[in-house]
Amino acid sequence: MIRLHNVAKSYPMRRGRALVLRDVNLTVNPGEKVAILGRNGAGKSTMVRLISGAEQPTGGWIERSMSVSWPLAFGGAFQVALTGVDNVRFICRVYGVDFQDKIDYVYEFSELGKYLREPVKTYSSGMRARLAFAISMVVEFDCFLIDEIIAVGDARFHEKCHVELFEKRADRAMIIVSHDAPYLREHCDRIGVLDNGRLVVFDDFDVAYDFYHEVTHKQVLPQ
Repeated sequence: MIRLHNVAKSYPMRRGRALVLRDVNLTVNPGEKVAILGRNGAGKSTMVRLISGAEQPTGGWIERSMSVSWPLAFGGAFQVALTGVDNVRFICRVYGVDFQDKIDYVYEFSELGKYLREPVKTYSSGMRARLAFAISMVVEFDCFLIDEIIAVGDARFHEKCHVELFEKRADRAMIIVSHDAPYLREHCDRIGVLDNGRLVVFDDFDVAYDFYHEVTHKQVLPQ
């Protein structure tokens, strides 16, 4: 289970602090798929980074009794001076996974070819995202965080990601950030909408999307 208790996140700016999230509460149970919607800048990716542990909240707290992946389109966990292969070894060691039989899988799935043995700092953002996704699949997390991974690569690569996540790992929990309404409706049990830093969670997708469209057209309140 993952629980967010009154989570807040702010960042320092030249004129004080910008409050991105405020009093966010959410519970994700094992096997549950939860979507997160919000306009650009609403704090969706910030919330996912907090859940992953890549950043810490400035208020409230997060409980995790499930293992949680890093955001699948987020390459921040990499050591950029190391090669892709070395990063596979490093991350497998961190999570206690034997990397000996994982290199071939990452090579084939990521489709990076010879670049897998080049420093990650030479990768494009898309290459890093493909490597991050492939490595995430070799560590069997209880909950996967998906931050617009559907945008990475071509249609064939999207289908590979779909099979790995939604077919082979259908029993895992997932928190999915996407603007693709049919995609979320097909895969998610509940949907949360971020509005002015607060999260409103719905069980009914039509009600959620009506609310989402309403808040995306209203004026943002001052922080």
